[in-house]
Amino acid sequence: MLKRSLATSLILAGGMLGTAQADATRDYISIVGSSTVYPFATVVAEQFGKTTRFKTPKIESTGSCGGLKLFCAGVGVEHPDITNASRRIKSSELKMCEKNGVKEIVEVKIGYDGIVIANSKQAPQMELGLKDIFLALAKDVPNPNGKQELVPNPYKTWKDVNPTLPNTKIEVLGPPPTSGTRDAFAELALEGGCKKFDWIKAIKKQDKKQYKSICHTIREDGAYIEAGENDNLIVQKLESNPKALGVFGYSFLDQNRDKVQGSAIEGIKPEFDSIADGSYPVSRPLYFYVKKAHIDVIPGMREYLAEFTSEKTWGEEGYLADRGLIPMPKPERRQFGNDAKKLAALKM
Repeated sequence: MLKRSLATSLILAGGMLGTAQADATRDYISIVGSSTVYPFATVVAEQFGKTTRFKTPKIESTGSCGGLKLFCAGVGVEHPDITNASRRIKSSELKMCEKNGVKEIVEVKIGYDGIVIANSKQAPQMELGLKDIFLALAKDVPNPNGKQELVPNPYKTWKDVNPTLPNTKIEVLGPPPTSGTRDAFAELALEGGCKKFDWIKAIKKQDKKQYKSICHTIREDGAYIEAGENDNLIVQKLESNPKALGVFGYSFLDQNRDKVQGSAIEGIKPEFDSIADGSYPVSRPLYFYVKKAHIDVIPGMREYLAEFTSEKTWGEEGYLADRGLIPMPKPERRQFGNDAKKLAALKM
């Protein structure tokens, strides 16, 4: 159990609770955040609970944005100790943390993941370019008549977007704005197609905010359907609707290959090797963030970090690779493992 004096001091230092609540203690690690990192963290938590004297950490899938908001809300046992993220923390989120007394954060990159655009195995496998993805899903797109102007997205079918694609309705199930997968999908896939239009790319030099708005804003007319933070639910919906596509992390594809298949993007299929070598265009790093003030107050924090950053866990032959995590190169693993062991505070 937590020592009451330590826990109470920690909570009072955060300035977040009254005296009555300051007596509260917690004897397990509380983790929130990314739905993409969730299955990896869950496996580690279960292994940790089985092989150590500590309780199994409790993990909640809230999305990267939601997790960071909870994480940055303050210091004390009523706030989570760790948040998972499928993108790097933003400077605005670091400022929010600091404002609320969360001043030392340890960043741990755990590996890489690909964002897949998948469909049911009952349907033909799709082959998409980044330009196709942008034209199918952006809110405003270049006028089809060739004028250098933006118009509300007029495309109804994939064939409208590209004559070589199927004549099926554009229907894509994907994560909500609170998801790190949504952020990364907008940055890598949508913007990747958006900047293929030279006149839009040129806007970035004059007005970055306008450029980002054009390239990252997803249409809201029903072609893109927000399916929540549960990626397994998207897989289930694709099974029942073979004409739809879904956006989620590679690990969910890897675990459901009997049901769904990943689309080739720019001619590259989402595979372990293509994500590892960076040739698959929609790849991104995964992280978790640790509240340094909670180390040695919440039992098992150091030991959980040691479990997650061990070679048997995140290495090339580790048990997370069996679950679809793409391991970092050995020098990166060594760097982030050392930072975790030393509890090196993040500097941006």
